[in-house]
Amino acid sequence: MSSTLERSLNILEFLAGHPEGLALAGIAENLEMPRSACHRLLTELVRCRYVRQVRDHGDYALTTKLAALGLSFLSSSGIVDIAQPLIDRLAAISGELVRLAIVDGDRLTFVAKAQGARSGLRYDPDMGIDVKLSCSAAGHAWLMTLSDEQAVEIVSRQGFGDPRHFGPNAPTTIKALTRILQDDRKRGFSIISEMYSPGMTAMAAPVGREGLPVTGVITIAGPLVRLTEKRMLELGPELLAVAAELATASAVSPLFNQYRPANDHFR
Repeated sequence: MSSTLERSLNILEFLAGHPEGLALAGIAENLEMPRSACHRLLTELVRCRYVRQVRDHGDYALTTKLAALGLSFLSSSGIVDIAQPLIDRLAAISGELVRLAIVDGDRLTFVAKAQGARSGLRYDPDMGIDVKLSCSAAGHAWLMTLSDEQAVEIVSRQGFGDPRHFGPNAPTTIKALTRILQDDRKRGFSIISEMYSPGMTAMAAPVGREGLPVTGVITIAGPLVRLTEKRMLELGPELLAVAAELATASAVSPLFNQYRPANDHFR
């Protein structure tokens, strides 16, 4: 049986995907929780100011308190101050969306970004989301630094997901994924085309100091009509240069310097 804490965290994570708020019945049903128990937990979360009611006796939604905690953590770690100038520079060079993701256990989470596109189509998915490892450039950039066995183990825990939710070229088997990772290792950075979403491409490079596990990845993403394979190959040296600078600069950030990702236990 789930603990009170686990159920409360499940509610917070679920509401994070519904900023407009949801009724008690919808929350309880989606989380397979008794309505009375769900109501008690929501009442406590409202009292602690993590959740608010959109209107009296109406839908429940997250407050900004949880987001503020995350921002405070990132600010204290120094990672945004370190990374932002480099991310801004790469965004200006590429003219596309550049993001930094941090390895968190066996997950990747985007924590900083810069938008280089000044006009036309802009690709800018939500921040703070867990990266889908099997079909994202960021995921591949991390997985390519591991052995195939280690990569398969991590992806198997997360799962491939429903192919209908991703692009037409998303790998759906271990064999297809390992073949992609082999090509990425030869290149030194990952490239995807219509894997994560239709019409979109992306590239990514791992961030890590020599002899230590990778602690993050830097990505460039944009529309296929602009960010073609030829263009991504042209941007490869710039991407790798920024990744190397981030790896050097990260030594002063507690988040990078003291943290060890899940794959550290393989070493």
